[in-house]
Amino acid sequence: MYEYLLGTITEAHPDYLVIEVNGVGFRVQVANPYSYPLNEDATKIYVYQAVRDDAISLFGFHNAEEKRLFTKLLAVSGIGPKSALAILANPDHEGLVEAIANNNVSYITKFPGIGKKTASRIIIELQDKVDSLLPTFDLQPQVEQLPTNNQDNPELADALAALKALGYSAKDVKKVASSLKQEGGLSTDQYLRKGLTLLS
Repeated sequence: MYEYLLGTITEAHPDYLVIEVNGVGFRVQVANPYSYPLNEDATKIYVYQAVRDDAISLFGFHNAEEKRLFTKLLAVSGIGPKSALAILANPDHEGLVEAIANNNVSYITKFPGIGKKTASRIIIELQDKVDSLLPTFDLQPQVEQLPTNNQDNPELADALAALKALGYSAKDVKKVASSLKQEGGLSTDQYLRKGLTLLS
């Protein structure tokens, strides 16, 4: 089992990134690919390896605490890797833990693919583990990108594609797109964060 990869992130896509380690490119699915720095040496990504009959997948995280929260969510019946990543895409992890501690079902049902039954199951199965879920989370690093003059706004397009990849419906994505279009000169990461805030 891998603990982390240390290398250079060479590609970022809406639902995954590629990190090159000693000449080998690893495809890693992450909650927000645009929050990681591109083409910088010695970037560390904590990883979780999932093995199924038909695939071996890597899921990546900014730090060990984020990875621990992911594995706790996976242990909940009915929560798969995609749902867990969609939950982690919202940077307010402490808000999630507080919702679990306070039996706040409505907060958790705002995540894509999470209904009341699954939200209740998350609370029931993790409520007694709240102390282990509340370490001090490191803030995800802000990746500075130069604003673009391109009227098509590829940063916004990538952010909207990332929201769809996380499981949000086309209707929900379209709803926040109009608000995001009013924001100018943001990076893909910033658009994605604002979109997640609007959706939650």
